[in-house]
Amino acid sequence: MGIFRREPRDIRLPDDAAVDLKASRAPWSLWADGFGRLAVRALQILLVVAVAAGIIFVIQQLTLVTIPLVLALILASAFAPVMNWMRSHGMPSLAATILTLLAIVIILGLLSWLIVWAVRDQWNDLYSQAEEGFQSLLAWLNTLPFEVLSPDQIDEWVATLTDFVTSAQFGSGAIAGVSAVASFVTGLVLMVVILFFFLKDGPQMWQFLLRPFRGSAEKRARRIGDKTVSVLGSYVRGTATVALVDAIGILIGLLILQVPLAIPLAVLVFLLAFIPIVGATLAGILAALVALVANGWLNALLVVGVVVAVNQLEGNFLQPFVMGKSMKLHAFVILVALTVGTALGGIVGAVLAVPITAAVWGVVQVWDGPNTPARWARPKHQQMA
Repeated sequence: MGIFRREPRDIRLPDDAAVDLKASRAPWSLWADGFGRLAVRALQILLVVAVAAGIIFVIQQLTLVTIPLVLALILASAFAPVMNWMRSHGMPSLAATILTLLAIVIILGLLSWLIVWAVRDQWNDLYSQAEEGFQSLLAWLNTLPFEVLSPDQIDEWVATLTDFVTSAQFGSGAIAGVSAVASFVTGLVLMVVILFFFLKDGPQMWQFLLRPFRGSAEKRARRIGDKTVSVLGSYVRGTATVALVDAIGILIGLLILQVPLAIPLAVLVFLLAFIPIVGATLAGILAALVALVANGWLNALLVVGVVVAVNQLEGNFLQPFVMGKSMKLHAFVILVALTVGTALGGIVGAVLAVPITAAVWGVVQVWDGPNTPARWARPKHQQMA
């Protein structure tokens, strides 16, 4: 039987095959196939999302600093051409900064004074007209063949409102309101201080931030900085121009229709214009409500017509000319940015969302060169070139 027994032979594999066999048995080989690459990509996405969530969390916790900082940067970008012009004509940087800050304070103070003066001057008339309109509405409801609101329901609502105003919950809300006002004043003062240093020493600060970069990285950083300042400044100046034209047009219409509080409403139109799409709608609703309360249905419909006409003229003729193609964002992108900004920062977030989005898109457009977008943002025929 021994003659049929074969001795085991030592089978030797080629060197490459042996290496592949060892690699296939290694633990990290599980990440080399298609499913493994998918898992790696998923982990990378989760890491990016976690880092972004952490950054957003920190920003939300430090809104008292981050919001004034961003507002100051946007205002400094808007007034950068004025500062450069004054510096180029030999004016000291400190004097140019003080003049620019005084101009900003005067503009904001004038807007606030217009609102307070007009509301105080016409509030009594508007209140009496609102009361008469409410009584007329109740009388009209009583003429309907079916009962909409009974006197008992109205009395119950008035009692509920009175109880809420005199309750501890309303008092705690008032205390929270005082705290919000204190935070607003603190943020405003901080914004003015930061804006002062941005206007005065902005170029020196930017040069300091560029020190770690060399070569092509430095050129890219300079393009990003210049484009960001240009986009933010152009956005603010263009939006302010469009908002001013809207406010003047609607003010003329409200004065012709003899709508109360025409000046405060025009100022609100100007301010709300910095919230694209949504701001114009809110301004039109407020103006129509005031006209409805004070002057009736026909006047309110005429006010709606004036608002729609002014917005159409602005959107189709003025805005494309003033804002230019570099500021043009798709309406879907604007709505998403507004939603995210409002969810993260409320009204201030809604105001800042669109200019920040426009600045990010501007950075993408100069990522690989002065007129060369990032590769993924180019058309396909340019990517193949």
